[in-house]
Amino acid sequence: MHVRAFEATRRFYVDLLGFRVEWEPDADNLYLTSGADNLALHRATAAAGARETALDHLGILVRAAEDVDAWAAFLRAQGVALHGEPRTHRDGARSFYLDDPDGNRVQIIHHPPISAR
Repeated sequence: MHVRAFEATRRFYVDLLGFRVEWEPDADNLYLTSGADNLALHRATAAAGARETALDHLGILVRAAEDVDAWAAFLRAQGVALHGEPRTHRDGARSFYLDDPDGNRVQIIHHPPISAR
């Protein structure tokens, strides 16, 4: 993911969402893992101007529906604005959305068919 607010986005995924740094080859590239998810952050170039990616949203899986609510409470306590309250979807999934510091939409989701893996 190409990001303009590189350091703030790093802190968001590492300090708030609990990703670990897997590899940092240089100051402009960072490879993160949650153990189940992997995310690469690349510092966006000033010359690019417009967004370098057309990402709609990034989904981060949690094991249980209750974990969605726990994450919402934790992030709210850290001053992170959520896009609405957690909700249960018609397929049994439960989720909420928020934006990372660079404006990328993130979904914290429990999706029963794949969350328990």
